[in-house]
Amino acid sequence: MSTPLSRPSYAAVLRVPHARRTFSAALVGRLSYGTVSLALMLSVTRSTGSYAVAGLVMALFGATSVFLSPYRASLVDRHGPRRALLPMALLYAALLCVLAAACRPGTPEAVLAVTAGLAGACTPPLGPTMRAVWAELLPDRLLLQRAYSVDGVAEELLFVSGPLLVGGIVAVASPVVGVVLSAALVAAGTLAFVTSPATAALRPAGRGKSDGPAPGRGGPGQGRALLQPVVVAAGVGVSVSAVDLLVVAFAGERGLGDGTVAWVLAALSVGSAVGGLVNGAVAWSSPTRARLPFFAAGVGLCLAAAGLAPGLGTLVLAVMCAGLFVAPALTTAYLIADESVAPGFRVRAGAWCNTAVNAGMSAGAAVVGLLVERLPLPVCFAVAGAVAAAAALVPGYRRGAARPAAGAKGAAQSSSVSPELPESSASSES
Repeated sequence: MSTPLSRPSYAAVLRVPHARRTFSAALVGRLSYGTVSLALMLSVTRSTGSYAVAGLVMALFGATSVFLSPYRASLVDRHGPRRALLPMALLYAALLCVLAAACRPGTPEAVLAVTAGLAGACTPPLGPTMRAVWAELLPDRLLLQRAYSVDGVAEELLFVSGPLLVGGIVAVASPVVGVVLSAALVAAGTLAFVTSPATAALRPAGRGKSDGPAPGRGGPGQGRALLQPVVVAAGVGVSVSAVDLLVVAFAGERGLGDGTVAWVLAALSVGSAVGGLVNGAVAWSSPTRARLPFFAAGVGLCLAAAGLAPGLGTLVLAVMCAGLFVAPALTTAYLIADESVAPGFRVRAGAWCNTAVNAGMSAGAAVVGLLVERLPLPVCFAVAGAVAAAAALVPGYRRGAARPAAGAKGAAQSSSVSPELPESSASSES
């Protein structure tokens, strides 16, 4: 399903038939990912009275969600959203409800850990699937660029509003209510999403002439075409995750209150949202693979500069400037991943970028936690920025018959060569 439009604008994206209904449904389901982590952590902490147990439960929940993400995405590619995504979401929601019921005093720790691990393993890939729907709806790469930008900014807002929603819930009720709410959101959102006519346009891989042969039988260079966006997404994830702890350390060194940290992190989110909208609105003359290193380098250089900030004002400004490049970098990485694969493998390609971002964020938090206690803070900022800057050096490769980059009108049909994508790695849904 596709609708060619003459005016490539954000309004034009949302005027595409079924786009608003499908996008709204996906956002309802994805809001669950913004609420579940905090709600689950608080529920386990209150029921067990142990931060160690809560950490173990959350680690298992996150690990199975991250490492099995491409495998779940491959199921959607192979069987279609209705046959794969809905059962996944319903099972995920059911396990969250079981986990909520188990969060009470006396429940064995092993039960909580195993249930959390199983729930994470069933997390439905709503973010990658929605981006695949956008690619199916919008053959014009300018419109697709705007759609991905809107998607990225909306996702940013979900992960800001989700914890706030849980905070309101725990003020008047038990945090397990937040876990149950997360289950209801993902079930209702996914049901509405998969019943949309736009989602039905995603055909399982292997059907139709343009879908290409089965995975693993494509020509050489398919995996190489995904190398640049995946590495850059990982590098940006490492750098962005480092900001949280580095800002805490900055505030501690100068005797600033905890409220300071919230303001600086809010500046990062605001910068990312603004950068995403501006990036989507610009009709770039350069191809996506040329822009991606620029955005990654921008993140790195601004973070390195943030380490030299003499005070709070300059730190906020530097972090906001870094944020201006975050959403454009991730949006461009998703665009490159989409144009590097045949239509029947879009969900999997998007999941690999999600994998890279979330794995990078996990690794970044762990590594920076070790560095902060051993190195001066400006050096820690420089190291965090250097990761994104180094990722910008990864060369970009095009697959043999890639579709036109963003900025070119229209999109040629994908070649019949399928991407060489592994079946599993680290990622999480959004």
